[in-house]
Amino acid sequence: MQTIPTGSILRAGVMAFAFCCAGAAFSQDVQEDPADTAQTEPPAQLSDETMESLFEKLSMADGRLASRIEDEITDRWSKSGSDSADLLLLRGRKALEKRDIKKAIAHFSRLIALRPDFAEGWNARATAYFADRNLGRSLADLYETLRIEPRHFGALIGLGLILERLDRDDDAHAAFSAARDLHPNIDGAKEALERLEESVVGQPI
Repeated sequence: MQTIPTGSILRAGVMAFAFCCAGAAFSQDVQEDPADTAQTEPPAQLSDETMESLFEKLSMADGRLASRIEDEITDRWSKSGSDSADLLLLRGRKALEKRDIKKAIAHFSRLIALRPDFAEGWNARATAYFADRNLGRSLADLYETLRIEPRHFGALIGLGLILERLDRDDDAHAAFSAARDLHPNIDGAKEALERLEESVVGQPI
């Protein structure tokens, strides 16, 4: 394990990671702008789409439609099919929001024990470990998240953030690129790729 960022750099990373990984639990309702109606559709229509269809639309959407599709996908990822598991996820997220990281990790660990096949449980605990500056365990949980759900763009952003902090620029670039391929408008990917471009591709001759 290499250096772990401190101070404002770490806080910024936690905020970016939590925003991308926490999903619908921390999202705000989007107010429809009449000028944007050409690129939006009612939430009820999205709820009838298959995940494959949602990802196909996400790859081509922009603006508020992209945000709405992202919310629909992350909302589905947050539903385990078990009331007990969903309650543990909610309690863990609330604890994390209150910065009670140890309690959040405990809730998410119980969730994983209950439903080890639930990708969002691993992803949520990865966010908590990242907030606790435990990059090794966060990384392990992100890999487990992506083993279960390879299209988890939030986990890919989190993976990229950690790999970049470990000076694994090539791997970080690949993670951010994979997230952008799935979700071209995802927060943080474009800036991260530009930031890494020189170290990965090299300076032009």
